[in-house]
Amino acid sequence: MKKFLNEFKEFAMRGNMIDLAVGIIIGGAFTTIVNSLVNDVINPILGLVIGKIDFSSLFITLDGKSYASLKAAEEAGAAVLKYGSFISNLINFLIMAFVVFMLVKIIAKLTPKTEEKPEVPTTKVCPYCKSEISIDAVRCPNCTSELE
Repeated sequence: MKKFLNEFKEFAMRGNMIDLAVGIIIGGAFTTIVNSLVNDVINPILGLVIGKIDFSSLFITLDGKSYASLKAAEEAGAAVLKYGSFISNLINFLIMAFVVFMLVKIIAKLTPKTEEKPEVPTTKVCPYCKSEISIDAVRCPNCTSELE
């Protein structure tokens, strides 16, 4: 049991695990900010432009009856398609995807590019005995042939 706990401790304290935990925490906080941006800023502006529509109140009841509000339909136990909520979540996704895309582009620009240098050969093959020898050799150490 002690060995298992030590292995778990070693696993949990690796740099990657800590980075992942920090990423999840920041991602959660970022999600809250984006949700607020969509619900408190973008949706009201879109609603104003489209015609004072509150996306959260857009719904279709599947039982064919008409209800004054989404809350009334849910209280009546009606099956409801909340397409307004879907639109809000779609906007959230698009904003998140755009922000992640921009972050990846920025990080790619900030990351120093390493030039891949072509690998310079250090060996060659003797044309007579076909053994691998140093590129600088003038005589094959295996068959003693003179090389060009």
